[in-house]
Amino acid sequence: MPLGRITQIIDCRESAGMGKGGALAQRGTISECGSHDVIIVGMSPGRRHITKPVCDITSALRAQGIEYNVSTLVLNAGSGLPNDASKQAGHVVGAYFGLNDKEISQITRYKLAVLHHGNVRSHVIAKVRSILKNCEIPAVVVCQAPVDFEDLAKEGIKTAYVLPKAHETKTKGTVMAIVSGVTRGQTPTREKIAEVISAVMNLIKSN
Repeated sequence: MPLGRITQIIDCRESAGMGKGGALAQRGTISECGSHDVIIVGMSPGRRHITKPVCDITSALRAQGIEYNVSTLVLNAGSGLPNDASKQAGHVVGAYFGLNDKEISQITRYKLAVLHHGNVRSHVIAKVRSILKNCEIPAVVVCQAPVDFEDLAKEGIKTAYVLPKAHETKTKGTVMAIVSGVTRGQTPTREKIAEVISAVMNLIKSN
C-alpha cells in the first residue's frame, strides 16, 4: 500500500484579504480548485458577519483527505436581508442580501453547496431561500440559530424531508442537511465540524 500525500492546487483568491474578520477574503471573491465538487458560500465580512467558520470548514474538509475539490465563495452582498423577505424577518438598514449573475453561475457549477449563515433564524431562512431560488443545487445549511426542515418548508424551500405545498415552492435547489449550533465568528467545535464533514461526504457519494 503506497504511503504519501495528495497534492491539491488551490487558486486561493481573486484579491487580497481585508481588515478584522476578513482575513479570509474580501467580499465578492472565490477560491477555486481544479474541479467543481463542493462550494462553501459565506456571508460578506464585516463587524457582525465574520467569515471565520467558513475558513475552518473548508480547511477541515481538505484536511480529512476528502477526495473532492472544495472551493469558497464570499458573497458581494451577503449582509442584510433579501428584498422579498417577509416583514417578520426583520428590518434592513443600509444593506440588502442578494446574488449577482456571476455568483449564481459560480455556485451552479458545483455538485453541492454548503451555505453558511448567522444567528438570526428568520435571516437564515430568508437567505437560504434567496440562494436556492436562483441556484438548482443540493445544499447543506450551516448556522448558529436552531432551524429545522419544517421551518424551511413553511417558507417555500424544498428540503429532503419536508416539502412545501406545490404552489408555494419557491426554490430550484433543495436543502439536504442542516448543521446548527455553529457559532458565528468562532472556530466550530470538533463535533460540529464532524457533522458537516459527514453530511458532505454522504451527499457527494450519493450523487
